[in-house]
Amino acid sequence: MHIVEHETANKRFLIHDNGDIAAVMTYVISSPELYIIDHTLVENAYRGQGLGDKLLKAMVEYARENSIKILPLCPFAKGRFDRIPEYADVLNK
Repeated sequence: MHIVEHETANKRFLIHDNGDIAAVMTYVISSPELYIIDHTLVENAYRGQGLGDKLLKAMVEYARENSIKILPLCPFAKGRFDRIPEYADVLNK
């Protein structure tokens, strides 16, 4: 099972597999209330396993818990926000 870790010092959510990074989502803090998702990467060997969605779900949960809005600039995250209405509460409009 792939577990999402949040490295606040490095401003990223990631999933490890056998010591290697399988997937990562990075963000920039625009203000204490606004985070910008700027990049999502899933290594080729792990594509099609839903790891990007797991990263985004963790980011959304973190945003909800901390009253943060998200601006998804990365194409993957933006596409998911467009398709998943349940995430609208944390979307910076």
